[in-house]
Amino acid sequence: MLTLENMHVDLGGFTLDASLSVEPGRKVAILGPSGAGKSTLLAALGGYQPASGRVLWSGTDLSGKSPAQRPITTIFQDNNLFPHLTAAQNVGLGVRPDLRLSKGDVARVDEALNRVGLAGLGPRKPAALSGGQIARVALARALLRDKPIMLLDEPFGALGPALRDEMLGFIAALADETGATLLMVSHEPGDARRIADDVILVADGVAHAPVPTAEIFAHPPEALRDYLGH
Repeated sequence: MLTLENMHVDLGGFTLDASLSVEPGRKVAILGPSGAGKSTLLAALGGYQPASGRVLWSGTDLSGKSPAQRPITTIFQDNNLFPHLTAAQNVGLGVRPDLRLSKGDVARVDEALNRVGLAGLGPRKPAALSGGQIARVALARALLRDKPIMLLDEPFGALGPALRDEMLGFIAALADETGATLLMVSHEPGDARRIADDVILVADGVAHAPVPTAEIFAHPPEALRDYLGH
């Protein structure tokens, strides 16, 4: 279980508080107004040290651990690919950051690219890939990192509706297959309805406890009603 225990983030002019738990294997959408602290919540999970409180995974305190030491992989809005590296090399970073890959590692990279539909595109650099292909490279790297918690910070925001829907379906299937706990920041309520089991609402300096998706949209709290515009 992922637990935020009396967590308080203080960024000077902005604070965020959270006391909540997420069951293993749940797919959770993080919704809220722009600037409410959704990405800040992911940063605290991924390695940013809060002013107080703890982040726990399966009872283990992650406080003080670096991002590399945490059981977490993060896919950012820009997908965080290195433009001077090929798709295969970008994926290989998920195996070894120094890219000193064995033959077995190279085979794993090729297999990951195949699984996300990029067979034969390993030698291409990001500039030669489409937006959807770039997103798939980031997913292949996350797949090889094989962490039990996956954080997504608007990774499909630049994609068109059809491709966005396809990628959401792919990430949901990947989470189901691996059993990963998924937390996804989104500005699109439809994303939550599409794949999320639960919703964490971030508003007024608080990240609220997860609520089942159908329930929170059927009976939205005031902050969510304001965000949705009804």
